[in-house]
Order: sequence, then C-alpha cells, then structure tokens
Amino acid sequence: MSILIVVLLAAAAAVLSYRLLEGWSGRIWIPALCRGIGWGVVALLLVNASCPSVRRSAHPIVLLDASLSMQSAGAKWAQSLELARATGEVRRVGALPGDTTASGGRSRLAAAIAGARSGDRPVVVITDGEVEDADAIPEDILAGSTVRVLPRDTVPDVALVRVSGVTRLTPGDTVGIEVEAQAFGPAPSAPRSLGVEAREGDRIWLRAPLVLDAGGRGRAVLRGPLPAVAPGAHVLTVTLTGAADPEPRDDARSMVVTVVPTPGIVLVATPPTWESRFLLETLRDVAALPVRGYLETERGRWRRAGDLKPVPSGEVGEAARRADVLITFGEPGAMARSSRARGRWIWQGSAAHPGAPGDWYLSVPSPTPVSGALQGAAVDSFPPGTAISELIPGSRDWIGLSAQAGRRGAVRPVMVGHDSGSVRRIVMGVEGLWRWSFRGGSSEQGYRGLVASSLTWLLGGADSASGRARLLHQVVQRARPAVFEWNGGATPEPIPVVLTGPGGTRSDTLVFDGAGRAELTLPPGAWLYRLEGGGQGTIAVEEYSDEWLPGQRTLESREAVTQAGGGRMPVRTWLWLFGLGAAAFAGEWLARRRLGLR
Repeated sequence: MSILIVVLLAAAAAVLSYRLLEGWSGRIWIPALCRGIGWGVVALLLVNASCPSVRRSAHPIVLLDASLSMQSAGAKWAQSLELARATGEVRRVGALPGDTTASGGRSRLAAAIAGARSGDRPVVVITDGEVEDADAIPEDILAGSTVRVLPRDTVPDVALVRVSGVTRLTPGDTVGIEVEAQAFGPAPSAPRSLGVEAREGDRIWLRAPLVLDAGGRGRAVLRGPLPAVAPGAHVLTVTLTGAADPEPRDDARSMVVTVVPTPGIVLVATPPTWESRFLLETLRDVAALPVRGYLETERGRWRRAGDLKPVPSGEVGEAARRADVLITFGEPGAMARSSRARGRWIWQGSAAHPGAPGDWYLSVPSPTPVSGALQGAAVDSFPPGTAISELIPGSRDWIGLSAQAGRRGAVRPVMVGHDSGSVRRIVMGVEGLWRWSFRGGSSEQGYRGLVASSLTWLLGGADSASGRARLLHQVVQRARPAVFEWNGGATPEPIPVVLTGPGGTRSDTLVFDGAGRAELTLPPGAWLYRLEGGGQGTIAVEEYSDEWLPGQRTLESREAVTQAGGGRMPVRTWLWLFGLGAAAFAGEWLARRRLGLR
C-alpha cells in the first residue's frame, strides 16, 4: 500500500508540472507519462519502501557436528549422517581438511551457526549435544536454527584422564609417573581392581596396581629406577590393563621422556652454604626439570648433594657445561665459563666477594619478570639479609630486589637480571635469603615464589637446541594441533619442516600468526621433526581425545522460531527498478525533442 501511494503522488506531481509549466496539448501526455514513471521510481528509491518476500531457496543448510565424540562408543554417527543427507545440504563442522568422517578434536559450532544464519536459507544443526561453545551462540542466532540432538547412549567406560611426571631424566634418576583414572556410566557396586603399565614398544618400564573406589575414581604412582636406555627422547605409552570396556581408545596415554647425560638444572657451590642448601631443596620442589647439586666440601674434592657421594671434577664440569640453568655459589672457575646454559644464576656471597654485614631489609622496587611472585607480600617484614655485595646494573638490566640498611639510608640493588638474547642472567648480591624459607609462613611462600619465577624467567631464554621455533607441548591429543612458538627473534617467518613418523616422511611449513605461533595437525603416532636451519624434536600424537569421554549436554533439540518464508525486501534491491527509471527519463527526453521542447 505504501509503495502505491508513493508512486501515485510522484506521478501526480509530474503531470501537474507539465500542466502548469509546459502547457497541455493532445501530444504532451507521452512525455508527461514518462516523467511520472521516472519521478515515481526516484521517490521509491529515496523512501526505500519494502514489501513481503519469499526466500528463493527453501533447501536447508545442515551443519553436522563432525567432532570425534560423534564416533565414540554409544554415539550415533551413522544415524546423524543419514538424517543430515535427508534434510538438506550437508556441511561437516570441525572435520579435518579432506576428511568426510567425524574427526574433529573439539566440539565447537558457534562460528559455523553464525555464518550459516547470515544467509537466507533455513539452518538445521545435527549434533550429540555435547558442544563446548554453546554459551557463545547468541540466543537470537540459535532461535532461528533448528537443532536435532542425537545423544550418545550410556556405556560403561574407564579412561585414563591424567598422566603426569618428570619428563627429563638423567642416568641414575628415579622415574615417577602419576596417573588418574575415571569410570563413566553405571556406578560400580564395589571397588574395582585394575592395573597400569608404562612401556616403550615391547619393553615395560614400570607397572603398578590401580583401584577404582566407589565413586569410580582411581589414582596410582608408577615409580622405579630409570632403565638402561640410550640418551634422547623416548615415547612411553601408559596403558590401563584389565579395563575391557567398549571404548579402548581412552585407555592409553602418551608421555615423552628425554634422557640426557646431565640434569637440566645444576647447582655448583664452592663451598656449600646455608643459602645453597635451602635453594637446592626449594628447586627440587618447584622445578619440573631434574635438579642436581655439586658441593666442593674441600679444595678440589667434589660431592653430590643429597647422598654426599664423591664425584670426579670432570663429571661436575660436564654437568655445568650441558645444563639448561647453571646456578653458582662462590668461584666455580673455568667450568662456569665454558657452560652453554641458557640461564645463569650467580650468587656472589663468598670469601671472594665479601659483603657489607648488617640487617638489610629488602623491597621490590618496580614491576619485573619476578615481581609477580612477591605481589602483595610484606617483603620488608621478612627476615632481613645478613650482608650485601655492591651490584651495578646496566641500562638494559632490571632490578628485582633492593635493600636498605635498617630500613634507612641509600637503596641498593641486590638482584639484577639481564637478557642478552641467547643467555639470561640473574646476579644476587644478598646473603641470608634462606632465612625466609627457614621461618615458614608467608616468608617461606615468598621465597618459593621468588625461586620459581626466577627459574621460569631463566628457562625462557633462547634454546639453541630448539632452533627458530619451540614446540610448546610434546604430547597432543588426537586431531588437535601441535603448537610451535617463534624463537628466532625479530619478525616471524615461515619455516619448512620435515616430519618422520607413521607412514614415512612428509614435508610441511610452519606459518606463524601475529602472536608468533604456528600449528601443525598430525595423525596419531610418534613423529620426529626437523626444522630448516636447525632444531629438532619429538611430537607424540595420542589416540586419546577428551572427545571420547562423555560430556555435559549443552544443546537440546528445538525448532526454529522464525518461518522459512518470512521477511521483507527493500526496493533498492530490485535492479530492474533502476533500469525502469533510466528508460523513463530517456523516453521523456526523446518525446520532448520530437515536440520541439527542451
């Protein structure tokens, strides 16, 4: 109705313009009609009126959840696929490129639903209802979509939900692996006895019993001496034994253990002090890497911290040279200078560096890489340092701690950090920090936090063994990507990579995003990667996935609220209307020329 009114008003105005301004004759009606049509078209376009429309295509878009959970035990992938094909145009959401089965490592549908709803076709979602990002789907977008949920059936299952342990070991170390199992499905009527074993190929490293309690949970610790194996990466498979359930793919987890000739963190004290003793104990508590300490109890005589077993100086030098982080007390001499450690922690308190004695109260001067560990702590109320050595920070150094004698006088830096790009270094010029740990309470927690944050920063230096990219996690779940982080400084650039694993050798390229990260998705198995320009390592892709485990149902079946044929179409979308207007004005001009009018 509104369109008709606009057209009639515009046409009447056009005819009146001829009637009043041009004069009327028997032939003037032709240009007047053309002007009326043209003015009507212009009026419609200016008002941009609209009219009811019917969608051109009623063929639905079917978004089929193609995550691994759709093919787990009890799931209904075949029925879902059949329903999707019978409903409309099928689009698999989450499937790996080129895969037509349910192969996605995550159940995420929000982006796919939003994209499909941007068109003018009905949207149907078919899923098992276990969607990770259901809360990220706007309600109006979801309301316009039809959801069909085919939930998986409840089946009894026992899964290894967690496997953890020290992944870097040296000969003579003890292997410790903690595992946690969870039963799903009907609750057990009584505790259930299972077993767990860690093996490399056909060789079993460790075994332990595992008992599921009445709640269906069980924990076990596999502990034993490191077998006589060659240095390098070893991919262990930790497996539940005796489970015999319908979903065997969640009964095994992978773990990469790297055996190195020397530990990752080496502490050398010449001579040992209370400071070195407390620091070594704290390092063993907070560090994920193997820690070993060497003490020069007499000039030229070295002992291993812990059992005080005598060791040759050559072993100490080799450990210091190959350590990831080298911590030194006193004057270790040439063994420290030849170290290739990417992190150096130097404690200057010794006879060679006599400190100024007194009660030196400490404070955190400004935000630094280690200040977060002491945030909110009353550091100046902790036990004071007993002596300090003069430190002169450079222009690019950061100051982690400063000290004042008796809370008065000049503020002096006593903890200085420096990052040269290849080596990170922390120099400590204070003695008596061990008393923080000895007192207990908040000061002990502050000491542990300071040690942990310092170690984290030191280990964050460039690792020459990893090349220009560093693998963040050596073990990834099936269908999830292995993530590399740029480690080459400056601007990230693509790196060719060669991978050797199940099925042979393949080549790929790491392309880094704005955050300096690149992703690589691989089939299950153990893969050895080599980066162009240096750097190599091992990636273990598990058969396990969190998708195999029953999850919370976050979507339910529902019908779309909006109707497929509804909606209005604005006249500016009618391309023919623009042509009609142009033809009308051209016809008016031609008719006026024939009548001798301008």
